[in-house]
Amino acid sequence: MVFSSAVFLFLFFPLVVSGYFFMPRQIQNLFLLGASLFFYAWGEGYYLLLMLLSIMLNFVGGRLLDRFRGHTKSKVILIFTVAINLFILGAFKYANFLVDNLNIFLKFISIAPVQLAPVHLPIGISFFTFQALSYVLDVYRGDAEVQKNPLNTALYIALFPQLIAGPIVRYRDIARQLLSRAVTLDLLSSGVVLFLIGLGKKMLIANPMGGVADTVFAMEASQLEGPLCWLGIICYTLQIYFDFSGYSDMAIGLGRMFGFQFLINFNYPYISLSIREFWQRWHISLSNWFRDYLYIPLGGNRGSSFQTYRNLFLVFLLCGFWHGASWNFILWGLLHGTFLVLERTRFGSFLANWPRAVRHIYVLLVVMLGWVFFRSPDLAYALHYLAAMFSPGDSGYMDISVYNHLNNEVLLAMLFGGMSSMPVAPVFRKWLHEKQLLVNGWVQCMVSIGTIGFLLLIVLGSAMQLAAGTHNPFIYFRF
Repeated sequence: MVFSSAVFLFLFFPLVVSGYFFMPRQIQNLFLLGASLFFYAWGEGYYLLLMLLSIMLNFVGGRLLDRFRGHTKSKVILIFTVAINLFILGAFKYANFLVDNLNIFLKFISIAPVQLAPVHLPIGISFFTFQALSYVLDVYRGDAEVQKNPLNTALYIALFPQLIAGPIVRYRDIARQLLSRAVTLDLLSSGVVLFLIGLGKKMLIANPMGGVADTVFAMEASQLEGPLCWLGIICYTLQIYFDFSGYSDMAIGLGRMFGFQFLINFNYPYISLSIREFWQRWHISLSNWFRDYLYIPLGGNRGSSFQTYRNLFLVFLLCGFWHGASWNFILWGLLHGTFLVLERTRFGSFLANWPRAVRHIYVLLVVMLGWVFFRSPDLAYALHYLAAMFSPGDSGYMDISVYNHLNNEVLLAMLFGGMSSMPVAPVFRKWLHEKQLLVNGWVQCMVSIGTIGFLLLIVLGSAMQLAAGTHNPFIYFRF
C-alpha cells in the first residue's frame, strides 16, 4: 500500500487519522500498532511474521542488555542480537547474490553449482532492521532507556509512516515520544502541509520523470546514444530525488499528525558544492545511522589519514551493499567513497578554490554518473550506458529523437523539478522576514491564500494523475 495510492489516500489514511483522535490516550499506541501491522500485512501477507520475529528478538535483547548492564554478558548479548538481525537481513536480501557469485567460482574450479530458488525480498526489511539495530545499540550504550512494554518496542519498529522506506529513525530520537506526546494544532497543520508537498513531489514531478527514465533505460544497450542517455539520467536524477524525498516528506508529515517529530531526511542535496556536503544533505537518516553506529565506532577521522580513508571506504561499501544485492550498488557506494576520500586530500583544497558554479557542476556530474550504476539492471549495461553518454553516436549530439520524449507534462515537471531542487521557498520566506513584510496583515493574507491555493493545485493535480492511472511506484520500496 503506497502513500500515493487511492486506497491509502481515500480509505486507510482518513480512517486511521480520525480513529487515532477518537481513541483514548491510553490506547492510542495500541491503535497505531494495529494499523501499522495491517498496513504491512496488506502488501506482504504472512511475511508480517518476519517483522514480528524481529520485534520479539529485539525486545528480549533490549531487556537482557538492560538486566546485565555493566556485565561482560551484555556484550555477548549485543553481539548475538546484532548477528541474528543481520542474518535475517542477509538471508532474505543477499542469499541469491552470494550464491550466484559462489557459483561463478565453483564453475571455475569445475564443481557443480549450488541450487537456490529466488528468495523473496520483504518490503522495507532494510529499514526496519536498521531501526531494530538502533534500538539495541542505543540501549547497550545507555543513550536511551529500555522499553519495558513490548507494544512500544513494536510500535517503534513497525510504525507505518516510516516503515517501508524510511526515514530511519534512531531509537534515542523517539524513545520519549513513544511514551508521551501531544498533537498541537501547529504540529497537525505542518504535518498536513508537508504530506501534501511530498505527494506533489511524487505525483507531479517524480512520476513524469520516471516515465522518461524508464523508457530510456529499457532500451537495448546497442540502441543507446549520447543525447538520449543524458536525457535519461537527468530525468532519473530528478525522479529519485523527488520520489524519495517526497516519500520522506509524507512520512514525516504523517508522523507529525500522530505527535511524532522525525528529523528531516533531505535538505536540497543537489545544491551541494562537494560530495561530502551532498551526503550531509542526501538521505540524512541513513548517513547519520552509518556515522553513529559504524564510522565513529571504527575510529572515524580520529586516527591516521589511512585509517580515515579505510573507514570511509568501508562505510560506503556497506552503504552501497545496503541498497541492494548487486555489484552495481557496491560500485555506486565505492564511487562516492572514493570522492569522499579524494576531497580529504590535496584535491579537496584544490576544489575549494574553484568557482562555485564549477564545484556545483562537479558534484552533479559525479552524482549522475553514480546514478547510472544505481539505475542500470546490471554492470554490463551500466558500462555501456556510461560509454554512450560520452559518445555522440551516429546522430551526433543534436539528435532530434530526444524531443520525442519531451511533451508538455515532462517539460513542466522538469522545470518545476529543477526549481524545487533549489531552496527557492526558504530563501523567499527568509526575505519576507528580513524585510519584516509579514508584519503587514495584507502580506500575511496574500501568503496564506497563495499557500492554500498551491496546496489545492497539488491535490487536484495528484488526483488527476491517480485517475489517469499513471506509473506510480516508489523507488526505495525495493531496498
